[in-house]
Amino acid sequence: MKKEIELEAEVKVEICQSVQDLQMSFIRGSDLFGYVGIEAVLDQMRSKMMKAGVEFNIMVVGQSGLGKSTLVNTLFKSKVSRKSCTPNYEETISKTVKLHSVSHVIEEKGVKMKLTVTDTPGFGDNINNENCWEPIVKYINEQYEKYLIEELNVNRKRRIPDSRVHSCIYFLPATGHRLRPIDIEFMKRLGNIVSIVPVIAKADTLTIEERLEFKERIRQDLTTNGICVYPLKEYDEDPEERILNNRIRDNIPFAVVGTDKEHQVNGNKVLGRKTKWGIIEVENVAHCEFVNLRDLLIRSHLQDLKDVTHNIHYETYRVQRLNQSNVNFSELGLSTWLLENGSGEKYESESHL
Repeated sequence: MKKEIELEAEVKVEICQSVQDLQMSFIRGSDLFGYVGIEAVLDQMRSKMMKAGVEFNIMVVGQSGLGKSTLVNTLFKSKVSRKSCTPNYEETISKTVKLHSVSHVIEEKGVKMKLTVTDTPGFGDNINNENCWEPIVKYINEQYEKYLIEELNVNRKRRIPDSRVHSCIYFLPATGHRLRPIDIEFMKRLGNIVSIVPVIAKADTLTIEERLEFKERIRQDLTTNGICVYPLKEYDEDPEERILNNRIRDNIPFAVVGTDKEHQVNGNKVLGRKTKWGIIEVENVAHCEFVNLRDLLIRSHLQDLKDVTHNIHYETYRVQRLNQSNVNFSELGLSTWLLENGSGEKYESESHL
């Protein structure tokens, strides 16, 4: 009996010390007495995600004529761009930057995704493009503000609607030279509030040598100007992720080609652009880097883009807002702290695919 009391006391001391010092041990599967069933949590998570679906919001930015709508349609192999799903759509040059969003529910193998694509017509299309990025900055901050307001509600929703921009695809014209002043200014201003993925639009207009040289010059300009593009080195969580992200960073910006037309190549149907001298296959890595972009946005880094948005960009915004002395949380309405310049006009529609 005495030995049992002493043993119990030793156990208590060990537990107390462990809690106090925050010590932790690692128990491997081979050390367990039998099957516990911890792995079943993966099935539980999968089941919940299948029911709830996933929200993913992307923004496309670039001057008119760079194939933004076509590329988005190619990414999701459906008519998801505003241009494609708006009846009697007429493209006009806007005098100001206006933001338009269109939402779809896409279902594939039982998994539902609510996709929102935000277009920015008018960006870079005018003679004077001074401050043309400000409506975009304002829109992104508005979505953070909406999310923050929902978080601060006493009776908040079980699942807060997420309209925050998870990725901004920035389209660079295939000039073959360097980044333009508007490209540098835009990415410098937005690199700290959203995950930017730069792409070279209509890359089939460049030769292989021109493309490689252009990509290298762009990477030099990004480094020289201290521009942050996704994925950022400081957020690599482990060596395996660092190796994968280094390959992506070495390949940015992606030289892409978009199309929604299919052609026969060696008896197979492929997405491609037909020219007099042959067919440029969109999903052929020897022809362009569309596959790399698609894999980054959807197949390998979609959840990471959402995590970076929530844990880095939104958290930075949230801390700034909560540290401000003039915040009046009794009025849960949109704040006047948002950028005053520009207009964030927005058009929304929804479809189910």
